[in-house]
Amino acid sequence: MTLTQLRYLVAIADSGFNITQAAERVHATQPGLSKQLKQLEDELGFQLFLRKGRSLEGVAPAGVKVIEHARRILSEAANIRSYAANERGEHRGRLLLATTHTQARYVLPPVIADITRRYPEVSVDLFASGDTEVLDKLDEADFAMISTAGNAPVTSGVAVPLFRWRRVLLVPAAHPLAGLGRAPTLAELARHPLISYESSKLPESSLQRAFAAAGVKPQIAMTARDANLIKTYVRTGLGAGLLAEMAVNTREDDDLRVVEAPPELPECITWAVVPRGRVLREYALALLHGLAPQLDPRDLRRILEGNQDANWPQSPQWAALVQASKA
Repeated sequence: MTLTQLRYLVAIADSGFNITQAAERVHATQPGLSKQLKQLEDELGFQLFLRKGRSLEGVAPAGVKVIEHARRILSEAANIRSYAANERGEHRGRLLLATTHTQARYVLPPVIADITRRYPEVSVDLFASGDTEVLDKLDEADFAMISTAGNAPVTSGVAVPLFRWRRVLLVPAAHPLAGLGRAPTLAELARHPLISYESSKLPESSLQRAFAAAGVKPQIAMTARDANLIKTYVRTGLGAGLLAEMAVNTREDDDLRVVEAPPELPECITWAVVPRGRVLREYALALLHGLAPQLDPRDLRRILEGNQDANWPQSPQWAALVQASKA
């Protein structure tokens, strides 16, 4: 049994039992991957996958535990490699971040640019998707970035609070809310069509809960994953955009008006979610510190490794972080 065989095994499971996709995932040939799988099954003495002809259709009952153990072994092997590279002072490799479109477009660019200047042999891969898909990528990502309205995301990883932010309204200059001179009440906002993130339609979303508590129902005219798409449709007059404050750029959006959102809409927190027990490379810790300078990288490492209780400092407001970066 080899690490390569275990890596191929997990790739097959993660590729929906598609040998072609699994081979592409691990940069192997289909015959080579199939040969390694057969050798592993011969050594174990049983089949790991259910078959129909030459196709794989699912995981065999005996294969479930084997794949679970294989994932843990591969994770620990990766930790050993990361630990050794950190000890050697080696700063090259790949950094994979799973995040939302808003974080990828408006939060990460200056931080990633700084990391690539400091660590020129590090390549950064971004997996940008909707809120519901980000954590699905956590097994292979160094860490994920996701926002919630208050409580930490429900996950098996370690949730690290980075910064706090509020939502704002973005409207055309002629929109009735543009001349209001204050934040509208939820009842006033309910009279206007809204364009917001796709999570806004979920019954458990903080937006839906806030409107329900006020006894009114929001008019969600459209949802999108990307803040730029929200802005595009705001400009058509489809509705008022409700989006994260960091997605508003005074230069890019000077044709629109920014209006405070109702205070009943709760403050949000952006979290980094790191797989529990993961040994992060120095450049990944540096990126986390760039996103949240209030975090001590040494404490962060000890917490992630399970050697210290998580007692996170107060997360700063996004506006304060931006101001500090300009100072």
